[in-house]
Amino acid sequence: MTSPTNSDVLTYREAVHQTMRAALRDNPRTIIIGQGVDDHKGIFGSTAGLLKEFGGERVMDTPLAEEGVTGIALGAALNGLYPIQTHIRADFILLAMNQLINLAAKYKYMFGGRFQVPMLIRVVIGRSWGQGAQHSQSFQSLFAHVPGLVVIMPSSPQTILESYPYVIRQHPGPVIAFEHRLMYDLKFHMSELRVGHSPLTSFRIRAGKHVTIVATSIMVMEAVRAAEHLARHSDIDCEIIDLHCVSHPDQELILASLAKTGKLLVADTSWKAYGVCAEVCRLVAERAPGLLQAPVVTLGMQPAPCPTAKSLEDLFYPNLRDLTDALAALVKGRRDHGIRLPDEKSMADVYKKFKGPF
Repeated sequence: MTSPTNSDVLTYREAVHQTMRAALRDNPRTIIIGQGVDDHKGIFGSTAGLLKEFGGERVMDTPLAEEGVTGIALGAALNGLYPIQTHIRADFILLAMNQLINLAAKYKYMFGGRFQVPMLIRVVIGRSWGQGAQHSQSFQSLFAHVPGLVVIMPSSPQTILESYPYVIRQHPGPVIAFEHRLMYDLKFHMSELRVGHSPLTSFRIRAGKHVTIVATSIMVMEAVRAAEHLARHSDIDCEIIDLHCVSHPDQELILASLAKTGKLLVADTSWKAYGVCAEVCRLVAERAPGLLQAPVVTLGMQPAPCPTAKSLEDLFYPNLRDLTDALAALVKGRRDHGIRLPDEKSMADVYKKFKGPF
């Protein structure tokens, strides 16, 4: 897999597909296992064609038996294979909680480091076309809560190409990657891949001086769009941090940014209570509460199960207008800030039209 140049354009899907193909090509002990990985659509195209190229012994469809299949992947990892397991919806990973939390996360601790469980678990999160209460949940904070699990949320092909190969080749334990379904079709301009550091961290992707935005997954893109809108229509200058590795956030990066701006907004793809938003607030409150010049503002899903009706779904998720309004109010210190807001009702209308569930 070659490093992109500044002129390269790559979709989120293509980046995942490149890393999956490279993992199978470069290591004969790598296997991909999960529901639909051998389907002609291949998990939103991320595994398309890999069955034909590498065969059914290495790219394997599975039945609806998440705990059993995760146990198979766990056993494979303990015996020298490298399993990449996929869940076409994050909700399905709940059925594998015992294997991941009671076993995979704890092997190195229970056996004095003699056993490692290197594996990558890909799960798909996010809204799309009326996924409803049981097919749209984001459980990153639940798994990030558990020592022994690493949880990442790639926000671009750049972070995929930097983190997935590193995880597959070098990380000795289980990693759960949350991929957002609205992003697979999106095209991104690429830059040279960052080297010389662990990609399991956070990244500052935009420098600014008035407010720090800490965001995850697709909310990083929303933060960039909000920052660009505010730059055009006001004097507000936003700094953006892509949290990326939510289980191991770069605390120093966040605090250094907050020391400069004095104001913090956290935007996550899940519920705010007891989640990523709450954890970032805890880090600031414990280590440097004096840096805050105003109360922290958080954005996430409404505290209810997701409705299926699109009109209600649009109210359930924060959109660009909500984010821009919250940033303007935070920086200006008042709700009637007078800054022009973008006219947008639904993130799904911007990023993806319905093309089927897989």
